[in-house]
Formats: sequence, C-alpha cells, structure tokens
Amino acid sequence: MKFQVITLFPSMFDSYLKESIIGRAITDKKISVKFYNPRDYTENKWGRVDGRPYGGGPGMVMEAQPILTAIGKARGKKKTKVIIFSPAGKKLTNEYARNLLKKNKEIILVSGRYEGIDGRVKKILKAEEVSIGDYVLTGGELPSMVLIDTVSRQIKGVLNTFDSVEENRISSSEVYTRPEILKYKGKNYKVPKVLLSGHQANIEKWKKGE
Repeated sequence: MKFQVITLFPSMFDSYLKESIIGRAITDKKISVKFYNPRDYTENKWGRVDGRPYGGGPGMVMEAQPILTAIGKARGKKKTKVIIFSPAGKKLTNEYARNLLKKNKEIILVSGRYEGIDGRVKKILKAEEVSIGDYVLTGGELPSMVLIDTVSRQIKGVLNTFDSVEENRISSSEVYTRPEILKYKGKNYKVPKVLLSGHQANIEKWKKGE
C-alpha cells in the first residue's frame, strides 16, 4: 500500500514512521509513505497557503490551489482515492480500513490545518471525508497517522502473526501477564483465576464476557 500525504508539517511524521511495527513495514516495503507540502506548490511569491474565510468567522482557511496542485503532483495520471479528514466524515473502523486495502493500492491523505480546507477541493476531487472521532484536532496529521496504522496492520506480514489482528481472535478489554500476584502499596492484585485454570473453553467464555 502506498500512502501519499498532503501536509504542511511532514516532519511531524518522522518519529512515528521510523519506529516499531510501522517502521518495519516501511523497511520491508509492505507500505510506503510519501509527502507533498502545499507550500511547495503555491503560485504566490510569499508561499502563502491560507486566506481569510468568505462570510467572516475566526481563523484562516487553507486555499484550494496549493492543495489541488500538490494532489495533482501526487496523483499523476492515476485516479487515486483522496481522503480529507473531518469530524463530520465517515467513521474510521477496521471494516473501513479493510475495504480501503481491498479496493486501493494507493491513497492520498489530505491533512488540513487552521479552520479547514476550501470546500471546493472536496467537490473538485470528489474526495471522501473520514473521521477518527467526534472531536476537533489542530490538524489532520494525527488522523493521517491513525489511518496509516489502521490500514497497515491489515496487511499480511506487517504484524508478526496475523492472529494479532484483534478482530481475528477472541480478545477482551482486560489482559494480564506475570507476575501472578502483583504487590503494590501493601495490597495484592491477582490475575483472574479463570486465566490460570488451563480450561480453554472457560477462558474464551470469560474473554467474550469482558
């Protein structure tokens, strides 16, 4: 899977993409991530990418032209799917991630800033709006990382064992490891007895209940 990210702050991704599972996925060429900065595609000498909103209101709005040009550069002649992050968009779920992976080899992720992106970008590109939750962030970089992670872990070989994908195994909201009895501030905290029983049917029943 190839992720192409439109962002004013590509360096925000540096640490995340170099570490752990995602870092290995890039090294192993299971995924690739490339960045396009709208500032590099402005048509004004100041490198300006934002303007005051028509109709008034607080803050600034990202201009359409630099984003459209950056996306055009990323797309080339292909009709690559474009995703814009918005609290009003379609909710990001594991099912949505699997469908993205099934239907696309490349995805363009637009990481907005300020008060948002000129609405004409979505209309021109027929972009899909996606939400990672019912809250507002300062920019689209974090949602881009979340989507990259959610989709990447669905790719066979990215996780050490494909059984680690949560929806493919019986999991619970509570997990435990050694020691069996944890002593903390004078109190003993024990692992639930059922997990120590060796009775797999009861263990799976407990996990489903959790």
